[in-house]
Amino acid sequence: MADQHAIRLSRAGHPDAFTRENAGATVPPNRGAAAAGGGLLLAGVALAAANMRPAVTSLASVLGEVRDSLGASSTWASVVTSVPTLCFGLAGIAAPVLARRLGINKVIGVSLAVLTAAMLLRVVDGPWTVLGGTVLVCAAIAMCNVLIPVVVKESFPTRVGMATALYTTAMAAGGSTGSALTPYLNTATGSWRLALATWAVVALAALLVWIPGTARRASTREVSGTNGPRRSLARSPLAWVITGYFGLQSLVAYVVMGWLPEVYKGAGMDSTTAGMLLGLLLLIGVPINMILPPLVTRTRSQSGWAIGLAVLTLVGVFGLMFAPLSLPVVWALAIGIGMSAFPLALVLIPLRTTNAADTGSLSAMSQSLGYLIASFGPFLFGVLHDVTGAWSASLVAIVVIVMIQAVFGVIAGRPRTI
Repeated sequence: MADQHAIRLSRAGHPDAFTRENAGATVPPNRGAAAAGGGLLLAGVALAAANMRPAVTSLASVLGEVRDSLGASSTWASVVTSVPTLCFGLAGIAAPVLARRLGINKVIGVSLAVLTAAMLLRVVDGPWTVLGGTVLVCAAIAMCNVLIPVVVKESFPTRVGMATALYTTAMAAGGSTGSALTPYLNTATGSWRLALATWAVVALAALLVWIPGTARRASTREVSGTNGPRRSLARSPLAWVITGYFGLQSLVAYVVMGWLPEVYKGAGMDSTTAGMLLGLLLLIGVPINMILPPLVTRTRSQSGWAIGLAVLTLVGVFGLMFAPLSLPVVWALAIGIGMSAFPLALVLIPLRTTNAADTGSLSAMSQSLGYLIASFGPFLFGVLHDVTGAWSASLVAIVVIVMIQAVFGVIAGRPRTI
């Protein structure tokens, strides 16, 4: 979910997707090679974006089968579901460093190659191989999450809106398809290993298009220093509140993506339907994420938005707690709309800063630390289930977290700047 980083900064006037706070370097536009990209590059961007979620959501949709087949515990499953957010947090540091040394195009190409190999690797053996392969998968995705928006911004300077819409739509569609289709593949092939390995084909397709699509486009490298002095935001209470809000909403989102099918299956639902509901939940975010940011920016305070989204999330979670099979589609839709706290968290960053330097610093702080905070959520959610033998305690913990998230959102939504 660092995938909106460059786009958000461009709206705030920041010329790149990285700051010295983030990686000790700035990656400005390659002015000599940032000409409008061609159709093949645009296809490569779309295919790369389509790979940013299926590796995570496909595993979530058959996680129970994988765990049972391998004889693994819920604690192991908790670690597996925590890997994405941990990788996303660390990628905020690693991606700019690698891009500076090797060039963005090459780093993305290598990441797609690693993603393809890792999705095959993680299904060939036992639980530790699955875990290690998932780490490699998520590390590769995290690199693309951070770097591809920069390619979008530089290669399509007069078509940013169109390219961004294609990019975000492909990403959301990939995530929902991974969740919805994998249970069917599992049934058709009779093997979760084959079902998960199928998604390597999509990654390979992206790689095969990316290489020729970027062959004539010079790789972006770091060629200059910062665009001005940066001040530390460590002493800003508002910066910490926004970081907390970003981290908590990400925590809830990755708990949902990692565990929702298992919660539904624990209530007696079949795995195919549970996977379809997660796919629906992710799909509803596509139109919401498109229309919410413009609406949010037209209001003086964003506190009401934070409360409304939290209430919707709570409605869905309470539904899962007390009547999971009565209105399962309603609970999924409520949680899916409530997870639009993500674009709200992104919008708050430029709204609460007065200059590009602070926007970049706040973005680096909130995303890097926020994703590290979020990495604890899926792990603890699974551990609570492992200890209690039921999902009630885990869901109660999410209720508490969403309430705290709402408080952070109310404070962060007040019209003022750091």
